Amino acid sequence: MADERGGGENNINDNMGNQLQLLPEEEEEEDDMETEDRDSEEAEKPNIITFDPSLPTSHAYLGSDMEEFHGRTVHDDDSCQTIPVLPHTAVMLVPGQTLPLQLFRPQEVSMMRSVIQRDRTFAVLAHSDAGEPEAEFGTTAEIYAYREEQEYGIETVKVKAVGRQRFKVHEIRTQADGIRQAKVQILPERILPDPLSAVQLTSLSRLHMHPSSKPPTQSCKQAQCWWNNYQQRKFHCASLTPWPPWVYALYDSESLMNRVKKQLHEWDENLKDDSLPTNAVDFSYRVAACLPIDDALRLQLLKIGSAIQRLRCELDIMDRCTSLCCKQCQDTEITTKNEIFSLSLYGPMAAYVNPHGYVHETLTVYKANNLNLVGRPSTLHSWFPGYAWTIAQCRTCGSHMGWKFTATKKDLSPPRFWGLTRSAMLPRIPQGDGDEGREGSRLFCL
Repeated sequence: MADERGGGENNINDNMGNQLQLLPEEEEEEDDMETEDRDSEEAEKPNIITFDPSLPTSHAYLGSDMEEFHGRTVHDDDSCQTIPVLPHTAVMLVPGQTLPLQLFRPQEVSMMRSVIQRDRTFAVLAHSDAGEPEAEFGTTAEIYAYREEQEYGIETVKVKAVGRQRFKVHEIRTQADGIRQAKVQILPERILPDPLSAVQLTSLSRLHMHPSSKPPTQSCKQAQCWWNNYQQRKFHCASLTPWPPWVYALYDSESLMNRVKKQLHEWDENLKDDSLPTNAVDFSYRVAACLPIDDALRLQLLKIGSAIQRLRCELDIMDRCTSLCCKQCQDTEITTKNEIFSLSLYGPMAAYVNPHGYVHETLTVYKANNLNLVGRPSTLHSWFPGYAWTIAQCRTCGSHMGWKFTATKKDLSPPRFWGLTRSAMLPRIPQGDGDEGREGSRLFCL
């Protein structure tokens, strides 16, 4: 699939060149044409999705014979580690997020071979949009699948890795072979106690309800009734304090997770709670990896060391973000949050890598506006098996925004959708009544 290097007119030729390398030579002249999309005007949300959501998570386009590793490497909190840095990456990795890679440069191939022989862990630095000279934060990534091959005499390494732990950068030095080594401090996760733990009476513990006591099958009305009863019993000790129960619910992990799940269900009606992490820390990172926000906002979430505060920030973003615009021209609306849906077990957004080694965090939406299609549909290296992709560019500035995916079989639902790359989008967040003094209103719950 075509790469994208930040958008703008200077990158159109790069995108087209990458596409033409994947198509037969006799089709090259026809693929230069640019067409206006008309399907979005008539597109409707399907009642049933027949596509298998486990297919994108397998990253089958990397090959099925990859060597898999088991176990995991966990560094002690606050410990200092020296970890090799993955170069030439534009991804801001979140713990728990899957990172597929295709590496061709000799330096990168050599580094990965060395990493495999050690603890399979490397560092992914978090570079913000602000143009900071050096990243101050990042995430460790651990390889769980690996494969080496030769294509046209070029050694290639294909990798599947997963984000593990946040870190703060202390020092970065470059070795004689060009590989950078980062001295980092592993950042801990602060587990906050129950906000009412100080006033809860042990003698009344028998009145407490546990989430596991919730009946498995309930209607929406019955589930809401059970949740209200659960909340009432959980916060009954609030009567012993000067604050009402709803104040404590603002800092209760279960209450925050339930509110976030309601938002996620609006994105995906078929979403099952069983597929989501039950741990507040893992859950907060899963949500962070799914939010279509720019690097500046994701860096905010990455710096937060408490799952409760991270969930509060994510709720604020989900409530206030109304639509997504082209990052290059900033005024062209591409889609709204009501069009977001999940076509993968990872959620509505996940990272994929194209044949040229560029990683795209791709958001799936039913409808997209103000986009032009470039070239012809192709099924080569498709991230969603059964769908053909076509390059999509902003109608105003020509920036590469993502792809339109069209089903190749009539029984496949949805028949079409859009995959928008996160690096090309900017969330539109209207200013609130109390935000006049805050430039851009970009700080959430901090």
